[in-house]
Amino acid sequence: MFFDAEWEHAFLRIRFGGHYRWLDSGGPDGQRLAFCAPAMRLSLVAGPLRLLDGDFPDRDAMTGIAEHNLRQAPALLAADDR
Repeated sequence: MFFDAEWEHAFLRIRFGGHYRWLDSGGPDGQRLAFCAPAMRLSLVAGPLRLLDGDFPDRDAMTGIAEHNLRQAPALLAADDR
């Protein structure tokens, strides 16, 4: 699959947190990035939940990933309401 730069930068922000500043080229479109960030969080909830439907061996880790991203998603949506 191919994704756009904003989708990739949304992941990089999540993955590297405060260290993202070293990767930020200033190129991604701000409005598209604002759309991709909550979508990425929701994707990081849905993916682990799909794995939990099966017999995934490390259920606690996947549950933790889903719960963490579920807690983060509303904050991103509230930030866009300004």
